[in-house]
Amino acid sequence: MSEEFTSIGELSKQLDMSQRTIRYYEEIGLLNSIKRVEGGRRIYTDADFRRLKLIKRLKMMGMTLSEMQELEAMWTYDKSSEKVLKRLLELLGNHIKRLDERIADLDILRHEIIEYQERVRAKIEK
Repeated sequence: MSEEFTSIGELSKQLDMSQRTIRYYEEIGLLNSIKRVEGGRRIYTDADFRRLKLIKRLKMMGMTLSEMQELEAMWTYDKSSEKVLKRLLELLGNHIKRLDERIADLDILRHEIIEYQERVRAKIEK
């Protein structure tokens, strides 16, 4: 069974992610299984694609690259998915808490704007 490889350009298109971003993730250790062919050209596997999709999803959820690096370091050191998953749950819980706080702040701001609109309308209608 032969493994199929993808170029960085194709991977970039599939993930809607710049080639520079993909290279950067490799540089900081978030993507470390990259294969190269003669001439040093990078080629990517399906596992690399899935890894980049996960990184993209975690970023959308508010995780920082340093948090992802922490998880990667934990995995590299302990090889314990249980420890990594527990820490991931903790990090995601922190993000939910900050998101809830931000939503509450935005709700307050929304009500202030509505009140201000009503005062402005009242002045116009006088």
